[in-house]
Amino acid sequence: MRKRVVIAGLGDSGILAAVRLARHADVVGISVKDGLVSGQELGMRVSRPHDWARDYFIGFRRFRGLDPARIVHGALTGADLDARTVTVVAADGTETIEPFDVLLISTGTTNGFWRRPTLQTADDVAAELRDTHERLAGARRVAVVGGGATAVSSAGNLARTWPDKLIDLYFPGAQILPGYHSGTQVRVAQRLAELGVRLQLGHRAVLPPDRDEITTGPIEFSTGQPDADVDAVLWAVGRVRPNTAWLPSEILDDDGFVTVTPELAVPGHPGVFAVGDVAATDPLRTSARNGGGALVARNILAQLKSGKLRRYRPPSVRWGSVLGPQPDGLEVFTPWGQAVRFPAWTVDRVLQRFVVRRQLYRGVRD
Repeated sequence: MRKRVVIAGLGDSGILAAVRLARHADVVGISVKDGLVSGQELGMRVSRPHDWARDYFIGFRRFRGLDPARIVHGALTGADLDARTVTVVAADGTETIEPFDVLLISTGTTNGFWRRPTLQTADDVAAELRDTHERLAGARRVAVVGGGATAVSSAGNLARTWPDKLIDLYFPGAQILPGYHSGTQVRVAQRLAELGVRLQLGHRAVLPPDRDEITTGPIEFSTGQPDADVDAVLWAVGRVRPNTAWLPSEILDDDGFVTVTPELAVPGHPGVFAVGDVAATDPLRTSARNGGGALVARNILAQLKSGKLRRYRPPSVRWGSVLGPQPDGLEVFTPWGQAVRFPAWTVDRVLQRFVVRRQLYRGVRD
């Protein structure tokens, strides 16, 4: 008898797991969006939304691997892990109970306007993409606050799309991209300078209560610098909040993330797993990348067949693309700080169409 696997959250990690499980179990995917709205490549999303939507905003029924699955568009409001059910509320207020044999928690985190657990249709997402782009297009001076990959990518892509704008990147540290190899830090800083981004290091901004939105200036600093008068502020400060209010507190750590074993299983609750940004695998919660979705799918199938589960091993250093796809190609940094460049023609034809859509996502319809 086929088991029912409920996947709570169909972001990047949830989709990667779902397309691997749907042929072997009765998969029910629950999502607040009615398609994949990836949290990746914010810089591309805000500066070139049409290009971003082509690869990162994909309706669920375009995924061939989801054909056998049932998709529920709604918000999770509760879970009874002993009774093995979750509660879902649709946009019209209708409440349903979904039973499960296996539960995969992949509800992600809230992190600014681009990652929020709000119920949205495809039209809602498209309108938000357009409004954000137009808001930034109309600003003469834009500030990006933060020094991680999301902030750096945003500043770089904004500068490349609108070279006539003044783009400032404010960061409290002495070097951008903490956690990356020093070679990567230096190379990306040089690239930002070439694009005209002004690095304002040593500036710790006072965070406003509405930092999940694009705000207007001025920006205040707690490090003594004068206020910065800007037209638009994009806050990418890494203050993520897990989307776990619907879960019992007993499976959460002190910060609200889901406690997991190295096998991505929730201790004390057989058949419950977690993956992605919501899972407390390591300080950086890296199972959102590095094959976490595929690994947890394999472990779920192994548990259903009484097989051996594999351990997730977090990388010791951050690596990968920082600025994302550009008109002249894609630059990916190794864990040792070396840059590997892919020509522009390979990004769509090879990386997206073959590696991502065919290999990772198991087939995506045009």
